[in-house]
Amino acid sequence: MNDQELQILVEEISVSSFNKSFKHKAVFNPRLRSTGGRYLLKTHNIEMNKKYLDQFGEGELQGIIKHELCHYHLHLEGKGYQHRDLDFKQLLKRVGAPRYCSHLIEPSKKSTFRKMYLYECSKCHLQYKRKRAMDTSRYVCGKCRGKLLKKEEISY
Repeated sequence: MNDQELQILVEEISVSSFNKSFKHKAVFNPRLRSTGGRYLLKTHNIEMNKKYLDQFGEGELQGIIKHELCHYHLHLEGKGYQHRDLDFKQLLKRVGAPRYCSHLIEPSKKSTFRKMYLYECSKCHLQYKRKRAMDTSRYVCGKCRGKLLKKEEISY
C-alpha cells in the first residue's frame, strides 16, 4: 500500500464510519516507531506507521485510522479530542475504534560487545578498570604517580 491508497482508504473510512469527509492528507511516516499513527493539530494531517500494516494486516490499520479520525473530527468540531475527554471515548465506542493499538514485535537487537580496559601501575601494581581507553602517556597512577601500563582488554 502506498500513500495514495492510504489517502483513499482514510477518505472511505471517514465517510462510512463518521458520515463526514476527510479533507486533508494521510501519509505513511517511516520515522514513527512505537505509535500506530498520529493526528497533527496544526496541519490536520494524519500520519500512519506502515509497520502495523506489515505485521498485523489491514484490519489493524483500519482501527488505527478510525482512532486518528476521531481525533480529527472532534478537533475540527471544537469538542474534546484528547484521550482523556468524554467526547473522544464516546466516539471511539460508537465507531468501534480501538483506544490503543497492538504492540509491535521488534526483531531482536544484536548484542553489542563492550570492552573493558585494564591498566596497572608499574610501581604499586594498583589496577584500574575503565570502560573507555586512556592515553597512558598523559595519565599516571593516582596513588603513587607511577607509570600506567595497559594490561588487557576484556570483552563483556
